[in-house]
Amino acid sequence: MITYNDVKNDEKIKAYIRKADESLLALGFTEHSFAHVGLVSERAGYILEALGYSEKDIDLVKIAGHLHDIGNIVNRKEHSQSGAVMAFRILDNMNMDAEDIATVVTAIGNHDEGDGEAVNAIAAALIIADKSDVRRTRVRNSDIINFDIHDRVNYSVIETKLEVDAKESTVKLELIIDTEISSVMNYFEIFLKRMLMCQKAAAKLNLSFKLFINGQQLL
Repeated sequence: MITYNDVKNDEKIKAYIRKADESLLALGFTEHSFAHVGLVSERAGYILEALGYSEKDIDLVKIAGHLHDIGNIVNRKEHSQSGAVMAFRILDNMNMDAEDIATVVTAIGNHDEGDGEAVNAIAAALIIADKSDVRRTRVRNSDIINFDIHDRVNYSVIETKLEVDAKESTVKLELIIDTEISSVMNYFEIFLKRMLMCQKAAAKLNLSFKLFINGQQLL
C-alpha cells in the first residue's frame, strides 16, 4: 500500500512541487510550496480524523493534499485538471491501487473554485483545507508599498485557526486580521467564492461552515 509518507518523501514529487511553485513565484502568486501542501495535507487529515473516518481515508486525503497543486507546473489555468492527470501517472507508476488512485485524482481535479465540486468526502476535506490556508507567511513580495490585494489580505492575517466540532456538526475558520493593512471587505472581495465553496464542502461532510473574523461571525 502506498502511503502519505511514501508520496511525501518521493524525490521526483519534491521536484514537481518545487518547479510548480517557481512558476507561481514568477507570476506573482503567493507561496504554494512545501509549507502550503504540508499544511493542507495535515489540515485535511485532521478534518476527516475529527469526523471518525478511517485511517485509509485520512492517508488518501493527505496524499491528495500533497499533490493538489502540482498542475501549476503546466499552467496556472486549469491546474486542478492537469494536476489530476499528473497525479494519476505518478501514483500508477508507484503501483497504488486503482480505486485509491481514482479517489485521489477526483479530489485533486475538483479542488479549484473555478470548476470544482465537493463530489465526495475526500474532495470536501481537501477543499476546506486548501481554501482556509490564508496567512502572512504566504506573501513573498517584500515591498509592502507594492502589495496587490492578494498580498495585502494574506499579509494582514495574523492568526488562522480551523476547528471541527463533530458533536456540533460545525467546521469553524477563525481569522485575526490587522485591518490597518487590509479591510474585511478586501478579504471577501477575493475570497468570497472560496468561502462559499467551503460551505458546500462542509455540507458534503454533514457540517455547517462558519467564518469568524476578529471575533465576529460573518458566515
